[in-house]
Amino acid sequence: MIILLRIFSGSVDITAAMLMYKFNDLEKAFYINTLLALVGPIVLIITTGIALFGLSEKVSLTRMICLFAGILLIVYSLKSK
Repeated sequence: MIILLRIFSGSVDITAAMLMYKFNDLEKAFYINTLLALVGPIVLIITTGIALFGLSEKVSLTRMICLFAGILLIVYSLKSK
């Protein structure tokens, strides 16, 4: 499942790059890039969740909480000024 999500994420990035090239407009490229900024963190959170669910017997609850807290901090730092 993680592999499929990463393939999807990469396909979205490549499609966005092709659209930016096709439109050749800074405003449209900025809008497309903004949409990409939403897809990346969502895929990161979902893939990490899938991995932690699969490793739930091997990883302690405290480590899982710390990992998700770290991911949330990364996402927050991307959105803050």
